[in-house]
Amino acid sequence: MKKELKIYLASPRGFCAGVKRAIEIVEKAINKYGAPVYVRHEIVHNKQVVDELREKGAIFVDELSEVKDNSRPVIFSAHGVPKSVPDEAKFKNLSYVDATCPLVSKVHRESEQLHKKGYDIFLIGHKNHPEVIGTMGQLPLGSIKLIETKSDVENLQANNFKKPLAYITQTTLSVDDTAEIINTLKNKFPKIKGPIKEDICYATTNRQLAVKEIASKCDLFFVVGSRNSSNSVRLVEVAKKAGCVNSQLMHSEKEIPFHEIENSNTIGISSGASAPEKLVQALLTNIKKDRKVSIEEVIVAEEKIVFKLPKELN
Repeated sequence: MKKELKIYLASPRGFCAGVKRAIEIVEKAINKYGAPVYVRHEIVHNKQVVDELREKGAIFVDELSEVKDNSRPVIFSAHGVPKSVPDEAKFKNLSYVDATCPLVSKVHRESEQLHKKGYDIFLIGHKNHPEVIGTMGQLPLGSIKLIETKSDVENLQANNFKKPLAYITQTTLSVDDTAEIINTLKNKFPKIKGPIKEDICYATTNRQLAVKEIASKCDLFFVVGSRNSSNSVRLVEVAKKAGCVNSQLMHSEKEIPFHEIENSNTIGISSGASAPEKLVQALLTNIKKDRKVSIEEVIVAEEKIVFKLPKELN
């Protein structure tokens, strides 16, 4: 007799509109221009997605200097790029398609408008993440100051800032941690200006909400996603904070911990915004081999957002 196991499946999970759009841009570009097309950086942070696109004819490079054939188009990743990258592409006569998520582009425009109006800008985000590099690269060097933690805010000297202050954020942060940093900023700089509509994207917020809803009921929590996927790593942190201490990132190299599953009565499962649903289904199939599984999908929001493709591909 297989032992019973209850699985709570978080919803929404997996692909967001920005990721779907980015993948579609690469596929449409290959259909339209033929293979290969170059992609600067991983189009989205997921090994399986990148491998599948590579098989279809995408060549992934870190920098434009690695593009071997200037007659082929280049696609910029969903995380956004510094201004210097399209400038370099134009200089080299490369045709390019920008797959930056529209919600990241919104943050780019905010930073430009704040800079024009004379603000000193703080960006709450993770150092060296491609999205942060892209956002900071919208403005001249030194125009944006990166804030990673509350202690970064506490270490700021209030009298060093003569201009009005504003903050923007990376789109894939922990909602709760970011709220704490923002409160610390507002306490230190009561007049600081924030975005009209918060920068953390709807998909990040919804996925974190769904995890919070179920984590406390679970003995074990799996988040399917890549190690370099900011939103996936945040989901693991959120699950731990919300009450499931044994929360793990199921990335491509990680073995399924069957001994831990064996000792669990309830398991929660979610996936990051760049993780394909088939990886979740594969995990479920593996768990079902040894256990009698009942699944309850916990839905906290319906996502109907679709982003238009760039006009070059329509």
